Amino acid sequence: MELQLFFRVLLRDEAGVTAIEYALIGTLIAMAIVTTVAALGLNLKDLYASVADKVQDATRN
Repeated sequence: MELQLFFRVLLRDEAGVTAIEYALIGTLIAMAIVTTVAALGLNLKDLYASVADKVQDATRN
């Protein structure tokens, strides 16, 4: 009888489900941040290289 009560309580407990949902949301947010930073980093690298080339060209004349 105690075992049946334990499993009923365990099946009705939703605290673990909430924690898993928050973990999934956090993972998705982290993936979005990493993807954005990686893409932005590549674009900034190209931008700085372009600016550096223009500065070098301007100082040569």
